[in-house]
Amino acid sequence: MNRLARWTQWMALMMTMALVLSACSASRGATDGAAQGSRSGGVAAKEEAVASVEEKGGDLIYGLATAPDTLDPARSGLAVAIRVYRTLYDNLVVRTEDGTIKPWLATEWTESPDHLSYTFKLRQGVTFHDGTPFNAEAVRYSLDRILDPNTKASNAAAQIVPYASSEIIDEHTIKLHLSRPSRAFLGNLSQAALSIVSPAAAEQHGEQFGKHPVGTGPFKFVKWEENAELRVERNPDYNWAPETVENQSAPYLNSITFKIVPEEATRIGSLQSGQVTAVETVPPQNVLSLQSDDKFQLLKVNSPGLPYTLFINQNKAPWNEQKARQALQLGIDVGSIVKTLYLGTYEQAWSSLTPTIFGYNASLENVVKPDPVKAGQLLDELGWVKGEDGIREKAGQKLTLHYVDGSPNREKRNDIAVMIQQQLKQIGIQVNVEITKDVVTVVLTNGDYDVYGNSQVNGDPNALVSFYRTPASGARETLSKLSSAEVDEWLDQAAVEFDDAKRAELYKKVQQYIHDQAIIIPVYIFPYTVGASSSLQGLKFDYLSYPIFNDAYIQS
Repeated sequence: MNRLARWTQWMALMMTMALVLSACSASRGATDGAAQGSRSGGVAAKEEAVASVEEKGGDLIYGLATAPDTLDPARSGLAVAIRVYRTLYDNLVVRTEDGTIKPWLATEWTESPDHLSYTFKLRQGVTFHDGTPFNAEAVRYSLDRILDPNTKASNAAAQIVPYASSEIIDEHTIKLHLSRPSRAFLGNLSQAALSIVSPAAAEQHGEQFGKHPVGTGPFKFVKWEENAELRVERNPDYNWAPETVENQSAPYLNSITFKIVPEEATRIGSLQSGQVTAVETVPPQNVLSLQSDDKFQLLKVNSPGLPYTLFINQNKAPWNEQKARQALQLGIDVGSIVKTLYLGTYEQAWSSLTPTIFGYNASLENVVKPDPVKAGQLLDELGWVKGEDGIREKAGQKLTLHYVDGSPNREKRNDIAVMIQQQLKQIGIQVNVEITKDVVTVVLTNGDYDVYGNSQVNGDPNALVSFYRTPASGARETLSKLSSAEVDEWLDQAAVEFDDAKRAELYKKVQQYIHDQAIIIPVYIFPYTVGASSSLQGLKFDYLSYPIFNDAYIQS
């Protein structure tokens, strides 16, 4: 960077800090009192603010527990990929901590009376990292690209529903048309899967765009060494941050290097030895030690959406029978598993939604209690009788359960499988555990499982649709294979219901049905934990618990 560019960058930061100190912030950790105090300091306060900006910066090394599959927001459903997306891309809108939708790349919008269209005014002066201007065409391209079958969209395909088409009014005004009303659509536009991408870069790189990502975000992509590390660097031109961060200008950090460190012990060891500045997914056994050491800090926020859940494949006998599923529900001691593996650092889940999501059914909490005797009675009623080896048999066939989980051992999920194997053996079920690196083929393509665990970070209960609504003809089946006309009707009504009380009641009915029919075994609510050096300041989390680095810096 030449001297003129450095001087320009410094002046921009100085002016931004003055603006930040004169406004109230909606981001976590900021208070009205602190902002007011800064306003009253006069010249001395301004000089102090300039000095603090000069001191902020640094190069952050951030340890990830798993590797992203792609950096194309349309094509990945992995949470770890979204953690990197948040540095590279922006969205039309942002969701604040209380769930309110606020401007980002869109400055304002109107919704049609029939709820079938949104007209957005777009921010001017925004450019992509490749120099392409952000405009209505870029929005149209990004959304239409998700609908294109050639994109092979992942979570984005579900989140963009019921978007149908775009109408460009002028360079910075666009009208989005929906095929039906949707309460979730506006909020979904804040999710990373619906980020705005550079049309020029996406066209140039095609299917390889995920290896050459270009957005309008606070950081620019530098390099990606697969299964080793990713590096992004500061975007000096950035000055269009949403109100959820204090720093409205370019980020303080010079760069972020995301190191891929799957092994828990290695990840924590890297933090303790100073090889990395921060690590995600702190193992429960290390939480207390980090909290009690002044050289480190522990940051924690519960992820909203669908908790980690064991989905029971109803296409597989005998789990297509309610009593067999209820036997699993009663034979698995979830509370014991959560306490043993997570040492009080994770909360047990009770429903198909997490407690912070709109429409959560709190009446399901503490309803299911382990009861091996009753579980055995249900299996007896189905004709499964214990053999000499303790495993139940029926018509010469042993009662087995094919439990599939992924590798590496994320959040001790492989350990959950082992504990369930031991617990279900006590009631006469032989659990065969398969740990695979190719979950997509085994689970999603072949459907070769009896039980498989998964979760999803999401801000709206409409997320239940992807897991419990009967899929359209030819579409991929849900993990539970549930097909209920009653559940379909409730989910469809809730998606278009504009009375919040009625909408919440519909989602509570869905959760009650899932519980009563023993469709799933809810396990835990995932707390996103970050262990960091005490030198890291300003790291915040968005509404969905993803780390936001706009305000972060390394304290010298």
